[in-house]
Amino acid sequence: MIFKNAKINAFRTWGLFLIMLGMGLMVLGTAGIVFFGQAGKVFAGIGLVIGLITMTGSLAIYFWAGMLSTSAVQIQCPECGKLTKMLGKTDRCMFCHTILTLDPAQANITAEELEAGQSKS
Repeated sequence: MIFKNAKINAFRTWGLFLIMLGMGLMVLGTAGIVFFGQAGKVFAGIGLVIGLITMTGSLAIYFWAGMLSTSAVQIQCPECGKLTKMLGKTDRCMFCHTILTLDPAQANITAEELEAGQSKS
């Protein structure tokens, strides 16, 4: 995990990124009318369509993260004591980013060993 974040939060971060990208493309496309006049309508149309597609992709990612969140296992973090959701065999706490696992074979390995094992797969 490059950013050391929980998996569900990582999906939500990508959804937010796509929303910002889509809105930026829409604004820049509309600004084409201001800068280029009538010829800028083509830029506006392209920017609005691509922005709409990226925002629809964001909607799909948020929906997917929500569906994953409903079926995720809820556990109490041993470090901060807060209730967090876990996807897969290993995940990180959403609050303090402690590595969590339900697999007894991986319970005593370090973060570096876990990341090395995940990068090989």
